[in-house]
Order: sequence, then C-alpha cells, then structure tokens
Amino acid sequence: MFGRSLPQPNLPTRQDARMQLYTKILIGLLAGAVAGGVANIGGIEPLQALFSALEPIGTAFIRLITMIVIPLVVASLLVGTASLGDIRKLGRIGGKTLAYYMMTTAVAVTIGLVISQFVQPGARVDPTTRDELSARYGGEAAGRMEMAAEAPSWVDTLLNMIPRNPVQAAAELDLLPLIFFTIVFGAALSLVEPKRREVVLTFFEGVNEASMVIIDWVMKLAPYAVFALIASVVANFGLDLLRSLLVYSVTVTAGLLLHCFGTYALVVKFLARLNPLDFYKRVAKAPLVAFSTSSSNATLPVTMETAEEELGVSNEVASFVLPLGATINMDGTALYQAVAVMFIAQIYGIPLSFADQLVVVLTATLASVGAAGVPSAGIITLIIVLNSVGLQGQVQAGIAMILGVDRILDMLRTAVNVTGDLAASAVIARSEGEAGVWGRQPPPRGISGPARGLGPRLQRGCAACLDIGTLSGWRHCGADGRPGAATAAPHKHPPGRQARPAGAASIVLLG
Repeated sequence: MFGRSLPQPNLPTRQDARMQLYTKILIGLLAGAVAGGVANIGGIEPLQALFSALEPIGTAFIRLITMIVIPLVVASLLVGTASLGDIRKLGRIGGKTLAYYMMTTAVAVTIGLVISQFVQPGARVDPTTRDELSARYGGEAAGRMEMAAEAPSWVDTLLNMIPRNPVQAAAELDLLPLIFFTIVFGAALSLVEPKRREVVLTFFEGVNEASMVIIDWVMKLAPYAVFALIASVVANFGLDLLRSLLVYSVTVTAGLLLHCFGTYALVVKFLARLNPLDFYKRVAKAPLVAFSTSSSNATLPVTMETAEEELGVSNEVASFVLPLGATINMDGTALYQAVAVMFIAQIYGIPLSFADQLVVVLTATLASVGAAGVPSAGIITLIIVLNSVGLQGQVQAGIAMILGVDRILDMLRTAVNVTGDLAASAVIARSEGEAGVWGRQPPPRGISGPARGLGPRLQRGCAACLDIGTLSGWRHCGADGRPGAATAAPHKHPPGRQARPAGAASIVLLG
C-alpha cells in the first residue's frame, strides 16, 4: 500500500473512466422531467399512473439518507468538537458561521425585493385568476395558517434549542437542540482525561466512517430515485397553474439563480479564494439531491460527504457548519418569501414603503432561521413575514394563490440552500487557514475518499494516519494540516496502527 506515487493531475485514471455520480443524477433528473412532461402535456393517464406508482422508490431513497442523518451528525460533530482542543476555536468558528449565514440571507432577501420591484409579478395577474386560485387552494391555506398560529415565539424558539431529552430530539429529527447538546458534550469531552477520551472518540470515529460507507451505498440508488421523484412531480403538476403564475414563478427562479450563481460565485472567489466553476462542478451532486428531495435535512449526509471529499473541508469545520446550515441557513427560502410578499401586495394594490421593505429584510432573515429543513416549511414562515408588514387580511388568499406552484419552487430554493451551506463551509475553512481547501488548483485526480481535496496536506504527514482513511486521523498526529506541517514522532495511533516518520516520500491512495 505504501510506496505508490501520486498520479499526475492530468493523467486519466480508472476512476475518471467511470461516469461521475453527479452526471448520472443529472441524467436521471432530466429524463424524469422529460418523461413526466410527456405524460402531463399529452394527458397520457396510464403513464401518469405509472410515474405515481414509481414515487415510493424516491420516498424510500429519502428515508434511507434521512436514516443516517442522526448518527452522522452526532458522530461527526462530536469528534470534530472534541478534537478542536481549544474551546475558543469553537466559539470563533461559530461566530463566523452565524455572521456569514445572516449576511448571505440578508443579501438574498434584498435580491428578491429588487427583482420584484423591477418585474412587478403581482401586477400581471388578472382578478379572475386571483379569485380562482384563492378558491381552489383556500382550504389548504387555512390549514397552513393554523400551523403558523401554533408556531413557537422567538423566546420559545431560543429555549427549545436546549433539549429536555437529547434522545427525543434525535427521534424527532430536531437538529438544532441535538447540535447544541452534541457541542456541549464534545466540549466537555475535550477536557476529560486523554485515555478515557480516546475510547469515546475511537467509537464515534467508527460510527462516522460507517455512516459514510452507508451514504456511498445509498447514493448508488440516487439516479433512479431522482428519476422517480421528478417524473412523479412533473407528470402530475398542474400546467394551467404554472401558466397562470408564470411571471411569479420566473421571478422567483431568476432571483434564486442570481443568488446561487452570482452571490455565491463572488463569495467563493473572494472569500474562499476558489475557482467558482470548479466549485460548482465539485458540489453538483448535493444540490441535485436537494432539488429532488426538497429537504435540506435529508440531503445533509450527502452535503457533508461532498464538503469533506470534494472540497477537502476538515471534519471539524464541516461537522459544525453544515448541520447548522441545514437548520438555519435558508437563503433560497428567504428570497422566495421576499418575492411572495411583494407579489401578494402588488396583486391587492397595497404599496410597501421602503421602511416596510426593511422590515421584510429583517423578518425574512430571522424567520428563515426557524424554517425547518423539511419540504414547504417556508410557507409557514411566509405567514410571519406577511403579518409583519400589515398584510394580515390578505394572508389566507395570498397563500392560496401561490400554493399551486410551491412544490416546484420549493425544490429550487432547497437546492440554493444546500449550495449556500457548501459555500459557507469553504469560506469558514479558508478563514481558519485550512490547506485542505483546494484553491485554484483542483486536487490530484484519482484520489477518492476523505483524502480527496486535501492538496498540500497529502504531501507530508503521517502515513499511518492517512491509512486510517479519515480526516480525523490527523487528530492522532497533532498535525495542523497546514502546508509544511510535520508530525512529531513518535505519536499515538488507534490500536493496530504503527507510527511512521513524518514527511514520508510515499503516500497512501485512499478509496
């Protein structure tokens, strides 16, 4: 295993000969959209029924990746927190992460408001269409309003971050309190006697590695599951609704695309100092899965795998930034809410002043924090934003009008949310001086697994720790991962691993 040299960056490898997974997922998505569109436009009921019957395949895929969310988040975050050593570093990473998320969300809301002012989508809907949509979806809108009325207050939201029972939070897939508990436990574990700490960390490192293996297994089903999900949605989607709300839908989509490929491209280039085109290519798998599942939480295992394997973000950063992002970073949702508020106000001829729009920016930014990473949760928080600018009387009718196209737009905004999480992980990793973020030059091709993307970190260090096959292996060495960092020998390894000299000329190829 030792003594194999790194392949040249431009030299084709056996791995490159195989079609990339994200390409297969994209093919599945496009094929599903075309097949579903043919069934829908042609009114082919047997084909529509067939695609509806295939939907459980997609549902099973969502359940499989959701199944691994809790063990992955707990194990990864616990190991990352306990491995930081200095608790102040955790506070520094947390502060930068929250500031970044609030900043990009505020930018997203502003984009939504500006593009709505320019396009005026609400002014293009005639009163007859407005009344028809309100009547068709009025009952469902009333149900959403009841759910919003039961939503906790801001104080309760903060208190709910502290779980009464972490096991119950895990069972309910309530990530924010679970993240809080895991961080506290990991911080406490870092102060425990090293011998006892190693026992716990070794166990959770095994859980983390096993979770990654399961993700690899599940992702082999992704192209087929994506086809089933997209074909079912498109085959049964009301095209008459899309025509009625075409300008509104295009406005939301344009805003999301501008934020995704404009704001994030600038952030990635100037804050993370990465090539935006390479970034989008490397992370494509996660947004495609997010688009198909409409769930940031369900996509979280794929997002974490992508950040660590494709971007080379350390486990310490990825395990904190990404679970938190899946819970509070909802740029796409916030942008959609801004457009929806302007759309509803324009339909009813209610002007929103500059002060009102500032309230929308503030409220949508804060409300997006409470939007659960599950399908269509943004509709519930939209009600809060509408109430904040005095549109209480138009809430039910306004929500009813946009519900018909919410499923498609929800898929788009979830993909944007996940892309934003990945951009955040790269930015925070770069701000922490991680050499693992590959920068302008992509990592050597032919390297897979957690070592992919580590760049200079592969050039020297402990071969035995690389052989562990996880980023957490660097914790055993004490190497900081910066270019030129050397590992003092001898040093401690898990059972069965032998210490090897730092800066070895040979390198281990993982995967």
